[in-house]
Amino acid sequence: MTGKIIELLKNNIVIPKILLTNYKKLNITSNELILLIYFIDNNDFDLEKICHELELKSPEALKLIDSLSKKDIIKLKKTMNDNICGEYVCLDELYNKLSLLLMNEKQESQTTIYDEFEKEFGRTLSPMEYEIIGAYLDSGFSEELILAALKEAVYNGVTNLRYIDKILYEWNKKGIKSKKDLKSKNKPTEKPKKEVFDYDWLNEND
Repeated sequence: MTGKIIELLKNNIVIPKILLTNYKKLNITSNELILLIYFIDNNDFDLEKICHELELKSPEALKLIDSLSKKDIIKLKKTMNDNICGEYVCLDELYNKLSLLLMNEKQESQTTIYDEFEKEFGRTLSPMEYEIIGAYLDSGFSEELILAALKEAVYNGVTNLRYIDKILYEWNKKGIKSKKDLKSKNKPTEKPKKEVFDYDWLNEND
């Protein structure tokens, strides 16, 4: 069955990464995942075709479909085309669940990073500081790299975002986007001067 995933991917199917990395959280089995990938590419419900292309027997395919339906992952809906009644697989519930996973992951990630900043700064962040930290994330910096810049700033005795701006700006110029990139450079970061730095991350793309 694993080989079927490779075969489907070669057909340029767009599979949400979060589905592949979190399907177990949705209580989806490996075989059910393969069937879902098939439905992402073709949501027409044609049992004979499904069994032929996935090399399944009818009872096995029906069992997988019934299981996904009971888990509120898919729904079978009727369609009418030229007075011919048919069925298709609706994946709306799947995408709703995936979107909730994404929102929860983002919220957990942001809560963690904001809490870390408040812990290191020893105070509550201002709304503007929340926005700036969010801009770091939106600019493509990984959470671990931002926290690395925070730790470097604290190590140097500076607890403000302007100083962290400078650190991230210098790293960005060197092509460093993650902590892994930072380690690969294997060079000590030049300590930024403690004067006011006016680089505007929020309007970077304006």
